[in-house]
Parts: sequence; structure tokens; C-alpha cells
Amino acid sequence: MTKIILTRHGHVEGIDPKRFRGRTDLTLTERGRAEAKAVAARIAEAWKPVKVYTSPMERCVATGREIALASSAASEVMAALNDLDYGQWRWRRDDEVRAGWPDLFAAWHASPHLVRFPGGESLQDLVARAAEALRLVRERHPPASETVVLVGHDSVNRALLLQLLDQPLSAYWRLAQSPCAITEIDLAGDGILVQRVNETYHLRGIG
Repeated sequence: MTKIILTRHGHVEGIDPKRFRGRTDLTLTERGRAEAKAVAARIAEAWKPVKVYTSPMERCVATGREIALASSAASEVMAALNDLDYGQWRWRRDDEVRAGWPDLFAAWHASPHLVRFPGGESLQDLVARAAEALRLVRERHPPASETVVLVGHDSVNRALLLQLLDQPLSAYWRLAQSPCAITEIDLAGDGILVQRVNETYHLRGIG
């Protein structure tokens, strides 16, 4: 059995107040660094992964570095885990996007599976990348009682979970992926078992 521990990067600017961060390469805030250390300690204590794969974005690389250090594991960037490309919406606030693209902004919240960001990606593009990340993990870590960590973003983590749970893209907004939360997934042959989703108790007292 291969176990995947899925987590999101630590806190960065643009989470609150919210901006469309996407491919904006942000560094962890002080809070984000504390969250990364906390999730690293939790993972090292409970699972001792053999490999950590991260999005190319610095916020994920830095979070993955803490996890790899705590677990004495190797860390590697995986392009398929990159965040959504929001195109012209990147780093804009909700009110700016609503003013510039009112119909598309409304559609993003009502029917996200039907939206392509101006000059950017769609959820279909994201799901294809998430599927590639899952394929690579299966290929490199066949069922052999190994644990690997994937450090991604809110969006790509949701896309991964929708596939693993056989849910439609229209259910995108029904899943939460908080910074440095833990989602545990077991891959056993052709079977998939999601053990926990968005666990955050290891972050109590931070923020």
C-alpha cells in the first residue's frame, strides 16, 4: 500500500484579504513558517515519508523543505502540482474581478467547471495536471508500504480529491483545503481510501 499525505503550503499574503494568487510566487509569512514547522513535525511523527513532492512555487518548496528535513526525506519539485493559472485575474481582489468580469466572476462561484480564466487555465486543465501527479506517484511508488507527501495548493489539492472521490468538477467548492492541513489517502492496488480530509489540529495556537 502506498500512502499519500496531501498538504497545502503555509500562510502567505493574499489569503486574507483574498487575492487570486495562482502563479504569483510568494514567500511564507511568519505565520506560514510556523505552520510549515508544525505540519512537518506532525508528519514526521506519524508517517515518516520517503519522499516529498512539491509545486514549483516557493511557498510550497519552503513548506516541503521543512517536511523533508523533519522526516529525513528527499524533496523534489513536481510541475504537475503547480497552482491554477488565473491569467488576467492573477493577484486581483474579488471586487476588482467582479467589476471587470461580472458574469464570469459569478460563473466561477456558481459553475466553476464551465469557466476558463481570461488568458489562463480552466479546471479541466487543472484536473489533467492533478491526474498526472497521481500517475507519477503510482509509477514511482508502487504499493510497498511507502508514504509520500504532496505539497500543493488549495486548487490542485481540491482537483486531486475530486478525482479520488469520483466527484464532478462542479463540486469544486465543496472541499476545504486549509494551509498546512493534512489529508491522508491510501492507494492499495486499484483501490483508494481517503482516511482523513483537511485535518488541522496540529496547527492549534498558530495564527
